[in-house]
Amino acid sequence: MRTRKIIKRIFFSILLIFIIAFTWLSFTVFPAISGYGSKNLCSAVYLQHRNPVDVIKEDLGDFPLSLGTFTVNEKDSSVTGSVWGLAKRKTIYRKGIGCTIVNDLTEEELRKQQFVLPAKPSINSDSIAWPYGDKLTDTIPVNINKEKLEVAVNNVMNEKTADGQTVYSRAVLVIYDGNIVAEKYAPGFDKSTVMLGWSMSKSFTSAMIGILVKKNKLSVDAEAPVAAWANTKKQKITLKHLLQQTTGLDYTEIYTRPSSVTKMLFSKGDMAAYAESLALKHEPGTVFNYSGGNSNILSKIIRQIVGEKDYAAFPYNELFYKINAYSFLMEPDASGTYIGSSYSYAIARDFARFGLLYYNDGVWNGEQILPTNWVKESIQPSAADKLKQYGYQFWLNGYSIKDTSKRRFPDVPADMFFADGYGGQDIYIIPSEKLVVVRLGLHGINENKFLKEVIEAMKN
Repeated sequence: MRTRKIIKRIFFSILLIFIIAFTWLSFTVFPAISGYGSKNLCSAVYLQHRNPVDVIKEDLGDFPLSLGTFTVNEKDSSVTGSVWGLAKRKTIYRKGIGCTIVNDLTEEELRKQQFVLPAKPSINSDSIAWPYGDKLTDTIPVNINKEKLEVAVNNVMNEKTADGQTVYSRAVLVIYDGNIVAEKYAPGFDKSTVMLGWSMSKSFTSAMIGILVKKNKLSVDAEAPVAAWANTKKQKITLKHLLQQTTGLDYTEIYTRPSSVTKMLFSKGDMAAYAESLALKHEPGTVFNYSGGNSNILSKIIRQIVGEKDYAAFPYNELFYKINAYSFLMEPDASGTYIGSSYSYAIARDFARFGLLYYNDGVWNGEQILPTNWVKESIQPSAADKLKQYGYQFWLNGYSIKDTSKRRFPDVPADMFFADGYGGQDIYIIPSEKLVVVRLGLHGINENKFLKEVIEAMKN
């Protein structure tokens, strides 16, 4: 009898633990899976025009995303995701602005939103020379070893992880001294395929802030114009703190478990408002903490300063179309603010054009798009950044977290800076080597090895 009671207690204890764990998963992990999957599948189908079966297999096939069930509804251009029927998330596609998860607002309210977007210029880019168009020269500089460069590109296109997993590089573009010298795409992708930039979006957001600084509408040293912070300790947070990721807000950027970033991206309709509401953990300017929340606050500040009438068109009129990058698309959250931390799409060549803008100190076709010293300021780390690895929403070739006496990329020049996104979306800018390199894919690569091989190929 006593043994039965013990077994019964153990059984109910295990059952209780299971119920608590399952409930926790249902409110934290499952919504992130449903949101991530429905959002990415929606954009892949309606922006990239990919086959849903391929997307689910390649992009959503790894655990724990494989727990999700995702359904495309072509009648209303939407995707619904769930985990075992729980934590449903619906993402809708709207022409011109991409896909948005239905959070906080109703689907009807979302579909009624209006975005006044500029028309894309009607030009034949194939008849205009690169970088203002897509007409390429067949001439390769004599200092470039074409065979070595081809090997470097093929290596990264076919790279596997240490455990044998394919990294799925989908596009590689190498620009030397302003000209495309190598370009390759994976099967199913080509020069017309728009691809997700992930956190490279942060660098685009920084550029927009720079444009407003040039127009004397913002100052990086001024307190951030966030109404919710008035008369609080957070009022000390400056625009520079936001740019350099030193706000001190209590935010975690971890995708492998429930965190601030997964809650913000997949469960919040107004992402900036969520980030603004976070507690102040450190004195502003004293601790570096990489945060997509800071980037979305910047995005909302852009909206506030530009005004509702011109906001939707602002990224295109003032940045992307000015650099002949006509494929760019920024996706908004449910509140209508562009997700400046994460969701931008463009073809590889347009990502490269953005890299060239920074390579050329913010000048494009003779026009100073960014403030004169903006690029130089953008690659200066803050005093709080002990590894000297981050500037104005750009990563730097700072010091290794494993060995602070060495650069993160020891075989790459110290002057390299780069826009970096989840899964190895990157625009590497190496002024001393006259290089801009774009790599896009599903998983990260051995960046030091790849860039070392590219650099060596430039020296025949």
